[in-house]
Amino acid sequence: GGEQVVQFLDPGRLWMLLVIPLLVALYVWALARRNRTGMRFTNTSVLAAVVPKQSQWRRHLAVALSLLSLVTLILAWARPNGVEKVPRERATIVVVIDVSRSMAAKDIAPSRLEAAQKLSTEFIKSLPEQYNVAVVSMSGNPAVRLPPTTDRVMVERAIANLQLQDSTAVGDALLTALQAVQMAPKGEDGQVAPGAVVMLSDGANTTGQAPQQAAARLREAKVPVYAIAYGTENGSVDLDGKRERVPPDREMLRSIATTTQGQLLTAESASDLDGVYKNIKSEVGYEEVKKETTATWAGYGLAFAVVAALAAVSLGARWP
Repeated sequence: GGEQVVQFLDPGRLWMLLVIPLLVALYVWALARRNRTGMRFTNTSVLAAVVPKQSQWRRHLAVALSLLSLVTLILAWARPNGVEKVPRERATIVVVIDVSRSMAAKDIAPSRLEAAQKLSTEFIKSLPEQYNVAVVSMSGNPAVRLPPTTDRVMVERAIANLQLQDSTAVGDALLTALQAVQMAPKGEDGQVAPGAVVMLSDGANTTGQAPQQAAARLREAKVPVYAIAYGTENGSVDLDGKRERVPPDREMLRSIATTTQGQLLTAESASDLDGVYKNIKSEVGYEEVKKETTATWAGYGLAFAVVAALAAVSLGARWP
């Protein structure tokens, strides 16, 4: 995020821009001198018959466009660098879905778990084909339901087969997700593909390792966590004959996202979750790459030069 500043590979060449104010001053001086010279001729009607009157605004336009062309060509010569978002060639996305009993709450129809399964599947379909996707279930006993694979049919099947279980071990689920990232095939350079965890949770940690300790491990491995706080404050489920409220623990999830340099997102409805997944896709699906934009700036300079030439031709031509 934030504004991108244009950088130059050869900034020393920008000193040529000092020529521009000198040329402007020269043009202004030439205009003033021409006006003084013109006043020597008192018989202006004879002069007008010999020298056709030129359009002042066309002359100014031709000069301005020529100077603009020069500016852009100097900038191109200094080799500007821009930033472009390009798809990552390879990455591993681990989708961690909470399957604790609180996911049976129906504040999101038809239930939190069913809505999460549907929209997680749609999210995965939208990822680039070369991405590996793994599925981890989060309960009191988190498990890798599917190791990293590019087979989207297997991913959809793994998500569809998720069943409700007891307890919520958020810290253990994060460490399981880290293991899943490391299971991905290594590239030709022997390096593991960059990974990210998308964790959808609606409850609080009830067992296992402290989430903060696990988050620190993911930060060391440079694996960001995009934590989705799923559900409403009024969500409730029947547990052992008692109705209990099951609001999402947003503070815990925010802490995990901040520690791992990821992002906390909230979803209180199926449509919210759809929007959240689109945001995550833009975050994990692309990386910002510096790209030399010399050709672009040279193109601008050429365009200005062509228009300036046309303006100059129109000054020299005698129109009927």
